Amino acid sequence: MEPILSGLAPHWWWLGLGLLLCAAEIVAPGIFLLWLGLAALITGLVAAVLPIGVALQVGLFGALAIASVYAARRWLRENPIISDDPMLNDRGARMIGEIVTVVDPITSGEGRVKVGDSVWSARGPDSATGSRVRIVSVSGATLTVEPV
Repeated sequence: MEPILSGLAPHWWWLGLGLLLCAAEIVAPGIFLLWLGLAALITGLVAAVLPIGVALQVGLFGALAIASVYAARRWLRENPIISDDPMLNDRGARMIGEIVTVVDPITSGEGRVKVGDSVWSARGPDSATGSRVRIVSVSGATLTVEPV
C-alpha cells in the first residue's frame, strides 16, 4: 500500500512547510522563522504556477530565504521596535529610586539591604541596621545607596 502523502505535488509540500514555519514562529517568537516560512510559501506558489523541478525549487527557496532574512534584519535595524517598558527585563534598573531597609549595617562603605524578599550587597555611606536608604545605581549584584 502506497503512503497517502507521496502523491502530493511538490508545491503542496512547500506550502505546508511555509505554514508550519509561520505557526512555529507563533509558538517560539524570534522574528526569524516567519521569514523562512514566507520564503517557503512563495516557493510553493511559484512551483504551483511554473513547471520547475525540485532542484530549482530548493534553490529558489534558498535564495528567497537569504533575501528575506537579510531584508528583515536590515529593516529592523533601521526601524527598531521600541518597547513600552524598556526596563522590563532589567531588574537592577527597575530598582533605582526604590527605598529599602538596611539589614546588615553599612560600615566602611559596605553592607546589605533588603529589597523585596531578598537581601543584596550594598555600598554607600555608613548606615545603621533598620535605616532607610534609596538605591541610586546598580553594578552587578551590588547596589549603591544613599540616605533618604
